[in-house]
Amino acid sequence: MSDPSHYTPPLADMAFVIEHWLNAPADWQRIAAFEAVDADTARMVCEAAGDFCAGQLAPINSSGDVQGCIFDNGQVRTPEGFAAAYRAYVAAGWPALACDPEVGGQGLPGLLDAALNEMIASSNHGWAMYLGILHGAYACLHAHGSEALKARYLPKLVSGEWLPTMCLTEPQAGSDLGLLRTQAVPAEDGSYRISGNKIFISGGEQDWTDNIVHLVLARLPDAPPGTKGISLFLVPKRIPQVDGSFTPNAVFCDGIEKKMGIKASATCAMRFEQAQGWLIGQPHRGLAAMFVMMNSARLHVGLQGLGHAEMAYQLALAYARERQQMRALVRPVGALGAADAIVHHAPMRRILWDLRVWTEGMRALGYWCGHVIDLAAQAPDAGERTRAGALAALLTPVVKSFFTERGFQLASDALQVFGGYGYVHEYRIEQILRDSRIAMIYEGTNQIQALDLLQRKVLSGPDGLAPLLEVFAAEAALPSAHAASLQSWCDTLAQATHALAQDAAQDAELPARAAEDYLRLVGTVALAYTWCRAARVAQALDPAHPAHAQKREGARYFFDYVLPGAAHWLRLVQAARHPVAPV
Repeated sequence: MSDPSHYTPPLADMAFVIEHWLNAPADWQRIAAFEAVDADTARMVCEAAGDFCAGQLAPINSSGDVQGCIFDNGQVRTPEGFAAAYRAYVAAGWPALACDPEVGGQGLPGLLDAALNEMIASSNHGWAMYLGILHGAYACLHAHGSEALKARYLPKLVSGEWLPTMCLTEPQAGSDLGLLRTQAVPAEDGSYRISGNKIFISGGEQDWTDNIVHLVLARLPDAPPGTKGISLFLVPKRIPQVDGSFTPNAVFCDGIEKKMGIKASATCAMRFEQAQGWLIGQPHRGLAAMFVMMNSARLHVGLQGLGHAEMAYQLALAYARERQQMRALVRPVGALGAADAIVHHAPMRRILWDLRVWTEGMRALGYWCGHVIDLAAQAPDAGERTRAGALAALLTPVVKSFFTERGFQLASDALQVFGGYGYVHEYRIEQILRDSRIAMIYEGTNQIQALDLLQRKVLSGPDGLAPLLEVFAAEAALPSAHAASLQSWCDTLAQATHALAQDAAQDAELPARAAEDYLRLVGTVALAYTWCRAARVAQALDPAHPAHAQKREGARYFFDYVLPGAAHWLRLVQAARHPVAPV
């Protein structure tokens, strides 16, 4: 049996997407902040990140799942090797990768940070949870923090010396943040006293860093009701003093959850008892300040789905090449034995190709989302920034929801390759299945993401789905093997969207009934775009190259076997015209 802890970074496909599918280096040359970054730099970054993930994170993934975290008298002890791996991560400068050089960052594109996060999620999701909000918290504080807060906290976050958390959820307030009760009372010194309870706080307590920076949503005394009355505060575990010492803050961890998956991640219940905190952004405008962080976090959660799919594919393929079972109807060349490796059996080939085309298609789509987020912030032309921002707004909920749903389903499909062994811990695929399920829930449930896409952005936004459809149609206008099929589905998607908009004017609940299936339809057509483009780019590069021939074969498989599933989602979107009775 192949070593189930082994992880091989998909560097060749990453390079294909970054250098050819996206042609990102050409865009970087137009951007002052990235003009020193080229394809060689991107490859070196990805290779080094891959070495770290394969060498230090993958080997402790399974053991971390078995050990879990230990909670003792308010303190958390993480699994063996986890803190040491983080120290190596910090020493290598990875937290600073995509941060502003003015505060100690390396100033590299967020696209490369996305590639790093995919590999971290593939190799050790539980470990990844402790730094999942790191870049988002940096971006939030960088954009909305006072100069004093930025001077004191940003360098520590950028270096990774301190880790942040995001404290949103309360026992009675999950997706509906308007129900939160945590209070913030102004103090005479200009700070605030924060009191309340938060749950599901990843890394709320840990043994990696000597300080934890909590970003906490709370209400001021004069706050209006609902989400318009929420403010955002920075509340450190320990308050740094001018002389370099620390004062303990009234922040307490009351326990950690026992969970289905990501058992190596400390999911904490936190209590704030008149804890000292400082306002980030404007009073009652906490959600606006948090928005920068949530976009980054949702992209990275989507990339967790991609990471799960990649690791599931690697494990399933390795096992299928080794496992001998029965004779295949179409036998491999030179086979003489009574049994063949199951990789040659038709049902297994279907599963493995499903895993491959979904994974590679999601990588292109997810990296595209990361790249347009970079362009929205850094492109030299204002019009280009606006167009990129519109694309990012549409792609982000698709990446978060569609990828995490597929990551879980693909892990389940991969488990089937192993038969009974897939249900056994030592083969690791069951851990991926358990770990992947949470990504469909946190950072905005997939249902919330679907409503965000359809109701807030497509039906209520200024341009609807047009920014995406225009990009898809531009690809379909180029001569390629699958252009006609892509164009047909673009037309179908546009018609379905128009019909939804008309019907929703008479039925206010319709978008809520249709949203999830509509997002799946958009995601499947978006994957058709990625594969149409991938086949065309591969053909233009070098048709005879084996990797490029595999891209064309992957595109053929996608259009033959996967894209027809879009008709199912279309029928369900159309069926949503009919009301659903209470159960």
